[in-house]
Amino acid sequence: MRSLFILILLLVFSAPCAKAAEEQVHGVIFEQWIRDTFFHGYKPRSYTQKWDIPAEHNTDHGGIPANPKAAKYGTPVDLGDALRQFGITEKGECFLLIVGFWDQDKDKKKWVNGVVAEITPEQYRQLWEPVTREDLEKLDAVVKDKSLSLEEARAEAQKIKRRAPFSKAIMQVNPKIDAKQRRLQCSLRYGDFFHFLAPAAESIRQDKPMIWDVPMPEEFASPPRRRKK
Repeated sequence: MRSLFILILLLVFSAPCAKAAEEQVHGVIFEQWIRDTFFHGYKPRSYTQKWDIPAEHNTDHGGIPANPKAAKYGTPVDLGDALRQFGITEKGECFLLIVGFWDQDKDKKKWVNGVVAEITPEQYRQLWEPVTREDLEKLDAVVKDKSLSLEEARAEAQKIKRRAPFSKAIMQVNPKIDAKQRRLQCSLRYGDFFHFLAPAAESIRQDKPMIWDVPMPEEFASPPRRRKK
């Protein structure tokens, strides 16, 4: 596992893996393990591509696209760019959402649950209702409006987020506005992920979590994230 961790660190600071530089190491490690173990070592061409694993590279698990995600146990599952995710509902595509949940143990992270959910267009559309693309585009425009200061953009985006239609949707929109970024992302609460997308899966911690009957790596060195005050 140590050699895998070193390899991931090398990927984080090398082109063309721009995605690695933006994500936490645990997410990169999980995605790499998923691609190597189940998708023949597929390497994405770009971090902005629609699917992490396109359908044509899923030859063993249903031939549909797949997106791996890592999340801390009990916290929301971050799904990425909101407009890109909403586009899945418009295309009407089935896909796999593969989620690894971890717990922090001092300077290590331990995988405690793994879930594979096959998502139908109807399931995913239900999460967004009654939000429309127009609603998202309006909020996205506020987030990216450079005529607004960071404080003004945050305040306006939060005001929009707290009212209908966003307040009525299961899917949560998350404006990310700071000196380095102005992005509109989305996520699902931990309970909503299991209730709406993986109702047959166990949400409790597991001693030996598995993905498709393959044991997940036990743990890896990764200190807790320290946020600046």
